[in-house]
Amino acid sequence: MPSTPSRSAALAHGHTPGSSAHTPWRRHPDQPRPAAPPTAAPAAPRRSGLALVASLLGFTVITIDVSAVNIALPAIRSSLDGGMAGLQWVVDAYTLMFAALMLSAGALADRAGARRAYAWGVALFTLASLGCALAPGIGVLVTTRVAQGGAAAVVMPASLALVRQAYEDARARARAIALWTVGGSVAMAAGPVLGGLLTDWAGWRAVFLLNLPVGAVILGLLVRVPRSPRRPAALDGVGQLTAVLALAGLAFAVIEGGHRGWTSGPVLAAAALAVASGYAFCAVEARHRQPMVPLAMLRDREVAVPLAVGFAVNAAFYGGIFLLGLYYQQLRGMSGIVAGLMFVPMSAVVTATNLVSPRLAERIGRRPVIVAGQVVFITAMLAMLPLAAHTPVWLVLVLLLPLSIGGALVVPALTALLMDAVPRERAGTASGLLNSFRQTGGALAVALFGSLLSGPGGGFSLPGMRTGLLAVAALLLATAALSRLLLRRG
Repeated sequence: MPSTPSRSAALAHGHTPGSSAHTPWRRHPDQPRPAAPPTAAPAAPRRSGLALVASLLGFTVITIDVSAVNIALPAIRSSLDGGMAGLQWVVDAYTLMFAALMLSAGALADRAGARRAYAWGVALFTLASLGCALAPGIGVLVTTRVAQGGAAAVVMPASLALVRQAYEDARARARAIALWTVGGSVAMAAGPVLGGLLTDWAGWRAVFLLNLPVGAVILGLLVRVPRSPRRPAALDGVGQLTAVLALAGLAFAVIEGGHRGWTSGPVLAAAALAVASGYAFCAVEARHRQPMVPLAMLRDREVAVPLAVGFAVNAAFYGGIFLLGLYYQQLRGMSGIVAGLMFVPMSAVVTATNLVSPRLAERIGRRPVIVAGQVVFITAMLAMLPLAAHTPVWLVLVLLLPLSIGGALVVPALTALLMDAVPRERAGTASGLLNSFRQTGGALAVALFGSLLSGPGGGFSLPGMRTGLLAVAALLLATAALSRLLLRRG
């Protein structure tokens, strides 16, 4: 489930996270909107098309990387002997940096200009991909995945800012953003299949080597794209550092707690670091003149509840994807290609449901759609409880239908509700927060499932899988109740 809708909403208004730090939290209805910032001169149609292709390729490659690597995990484990904890870090090192740096990546794109920031992000992502492919051990692979995640956080907002710059006409821009969004859905569907094919035919390193020619093509296209204007935007370095430390400490505690023991010294130290860094982040943001995250935002229930729901929905979806990739290959003995193909029906249903959700929300209201989607997700977690080594394949695919529908139903309505809850000038900040919460939910779910899935001798633990599914179902039940009680119906 790519995190495109919130980004699309923000950039459709011409904003990126961190670009509106001076704006008060609430604007009086009679107060005129501020003048729009200066933009680049309209690009020629050919150059606009080149900018769209370059942006689409970048978003596609960072999306494919997530789902393709999930299918390659068993091969990585066999090759580098990293154990379950190592596999968790291969996934979460990328996701956590993506989530943490998303808070200020938009401001970087504003300061440097969209084209330059995008080129930096793509170049770093390409070099980090080469480092992943050449990694001699699990430690080096995790380190280069950190660099990949940081680069992806820059690529995401800069790519949409580039589209915003290239298309001045509102209708043409809407069509371009729609293509960008569809590209993410196609990439998510293609990722597992591509990961399985590359892993089985050329080895897991080919999953990362694929990014090199794509990165070279993007950089070649950017030479023909007009320069982007630069805009003043504050960078909150201390706030960003404390956010990274808080998320890293929390992930370490959850991942290593399941392997070293919850009361071991390193785990307790990591938990303490997470708490201290989280407190420091709040203190820094409260005192900063131009904070990345205005804390008043988080006290508004129309913002806080969507953030909590986004966290829970991604925890269910990406936790489920991580679980299924291992279930198909480790417990059922499927090849990488077959395991990848098992995700195709689910991805197709996700794309179709994404198109239906906005229309359904217009007809019956956003809150009912958001609550219903979470109830469907709870059903998905419970439906997966009976999965075993010999469950018929057709039944597995049927049981996964709720997992396909739940998040795709929730996210468009959730994003639209959040965008309406904030002033237009805060759209970028709100979308950055939503994406950060969603990515963090996915990362912590991978940490939880990985800690529970490792059975005796490193095998796949069915009891551990069921414990994780019940834990995520309980989280979704809580956020569904909050949605029903605290959100407006409209």
